[in-house]
Amino acid sequence: MTKKMLTFIEAAKYLKVSEKVIHEMVNDNLFKTAKTGKSIKIDKDSIDEWTENLSQNDEEQLAMQRTICRFEEYFRPENIFLDFHADNKYEAIRVTSEKAKELKIVRDAKWLYEVVVAREELVSTAVGNEVALLHPRHLHPTKIKTPSILFGRSDEGVEFDAPDNKPVSLFFMLLLHNDKQHLFSLSYISKLLMNEKILDLLKTSNSTSTIHKALTSL
Repeated sequence: MTKKMLTFIEAAKYLKVSEKVIHEMVNDNLFKTAKTGKSIKIDKDSIDEWTENLSQNDEEQLAMQRTICRFEEYFRPENIFLDFHADNKYEAIRVTSEKAKELKIVRDAKWLYEVVVAREELVSTAVGNEVALLHPRHLHPTKIKTPSILFGRSDEGVEFDAPDNKPVSLFFMLLLHNDKQHLFSLSYISKLLMNEKILDLLKTSNSTSTIHKALTSL
């Protein structure tokens, strides 16, 4: 029987992890591989054998990598913008809404601004530690082209009615299509923000790639 061989992209989809993780696994000799023409392919049976014999620690690591891969679907390096200026919360929402339009996540920045402000006026989305988790009150899958999460940092803190009374300088904007995506992302970001090293990096780093790596490396 002919063995089924997978490309790195196919293996990543099969295991529900990133292609980068597959490269690391191959480098660690976890799977059998074979050269086909100029490319290297992975023996699917060896992947199945590996997954069937995982230790508890390995299962936890695989679950973590799948979580990261899922978050990366929404959070891309180009979604990070640093040191914008805003005099107040409404200006911060406007800047973030315009960024979403610039990235072609939404067609209408004015619409996004209005629905996020409407949500903000119900109760502040500031969560403390200089962070706000902006989002519309209702999900709008027809208005949002691609489920996405933006991260922006203001050059000065903005008064945002935060529970700890601190101004907000770190803004996440969650623009997702359904409750499952939204709740997953809230949980993932909240877990990250419990890490003081990550929080400090978000406040100080001037590298979008460093910030992206910090937010996609639990």
